[in-house]
Amino acid sequence: MNDLAIFNATGTEAATADRMPQSVEAEQQLLGAILTNNDVYDRVSMLLKPHHFYEPVHSRIYEIAGQRIAKNALASPVTLKAFLEDDEGLQSLGGPAYLVRLAGAAISAFAARDYAQMIYDFAIRRELIALGQDISAKAAKVDVASEPKEQIVEAEQALYKLAEQGQSESGFQSFLQATIQAVQVANAAYQRDGGLAGVSTGLTDLDKKLGGLHRSDLLILAGRPSMGKTSLATNIAFNIAKAYKRGQLPDGTEGAVNGGVVGFYSLEMSAEQLAARILSEASEVPSEQIRRGDMTEAEFRRFVEAAKALESCPLYIDDTPALPISQLAARARRLKRTHGLDALFVDYLQLVRGAGRSENRVNEISEITQGLKAIAKELDIPVVALSQLSRQVESREDKRPQLSDLRESGSIEQDADVVMFVFREEYYKEREKPGEHELDKMAAWQEEMERLHGKAEVVIGKQRHGPIGTVDLSFEGRFTRFGNLVKPWQTGEESF
Repeated sequence: MNDLAIFNATGTEAATADRMPQSVEAEQQLLGAILTNNDVYDRVSMLLKPHHFYEPVHSRIYEIAGQRIAKNALASPVTLKAFLEDDEGLQSLGGPAYLVRLAGAAISAFAARDYAQMIYDFAIRRELIALGQDISAKAAKVDVASEPKEQIVEAEQALYKLAEQGQSESGFQSFLQATIQAVQVANAAYQRDGGLAGVSTGLTDLDKKLGGLHRSDLLILAGRPSMGKTSLATNIAFNIAKAYKRGQLPDGTEGAVNGGVVGFYSLEMSAEQLAARILSEASEVPSEQIRRGDMTEAEFRRFVEAAKALESCPLYIDDTPALPISQLAARARRLKRTHGLDALFVDYLQLVRGAGRSENRVNEISEITQGLKAIAKELDIPVVALSQLSRQVESREDKRPQLSDLRESGSIEQDADVVMFVFREEYYKEREKPGEHELDKMAAWQEEMERLHGKAEVVIGKQRHGPIGTVDLSFEGRFTRFGNLVKPWQTGEESF
């Protein structure tokens, strides 16, 4: 029996007893390939890290080899000998001569990726076993400081942290690949009704300006209180979910061919309040009447029918307050795995918590916006995050919002692909009502109120891949509903 075979029979004895998933032979042969051809390391380093090796000596060999290769230095049995000569684990396997035996057991370079995947998969299995044992041990220990619900949350976090591993970066791709992807997006837009590259908002003029909500984009929807930003977000979310149709995509996979599955983080309002808003829009019953239960028989019938129609609507609401950005990301991944996910809404950005307890609010907001953009890219979906505006808007004569009005604006403006502002001039004009005795001013005010009544604007202050400008929408406050504004030429009112 040769030395390598002897090592395999003895070194894995404990592993066999424990029945831990591992393959020392695969580790040996992959390390041998790296030591004889350093280019192999670049093929596997994105997936395989030192802690994925079962045998500790192999982990150290891989780490040192990687450090040398990163410095453009040769990693071979001879060059590694100086770094591992005093390693007790290596001494027990025969000293530096073991490095030479590894090189002799090398596999061909084309098989390296498969071996790396096998080693990685075994490592994940071992971590799952360890996690299961840890959960079992904590559950068995009755501790006042550790409630079962907290243990479930901890276990879930650990499990999803494990699930995130191995999400290697795509790295460089050829221009041809990028071009093919761009053509596929354009073709999908050409085939789709309305010619949209992204998911339709259900608002025609807004779609024309944005081209729909694009995958991997972070869109910020900002406004002062009472402008209707939550209403607009729920309207768009409902429109997307209502239009959902599943079918075969151009690449042959199954997915949303129209509309989509929507996730909505409501950090300010409860799920019940949000549902009441959507039902108000769908049933055309004022939201305050729904809250009071003050409905006629016809209104109640419409309300019930709307509720039944919305039962199958793929709109999922999470109203957990003060969610950390890491939890928000983990829950979004889970929703994508279990039900699918085509668009994500966050109401609102300033209520999300950062990972750390940063005393600097600007840094924390920056961490949150970067996290939201990362979610958009990782899950390949549009993320719409609502944001508050600073009070400086109120001190200006022209109340239309600007990019500089964003709270902690630097990071929000920088990370967002699109920044939109909801603006209703009617809200401000209403508060300028003159006294009853000022007849001229009252007449002018009433005329202005008639002109502004039921109208809203979405000001696009930034769009990375398109034009900026203003989109006019209708707004029905009773039903908290935004809609497409009828143009004068569509009614024949325009004079030529």
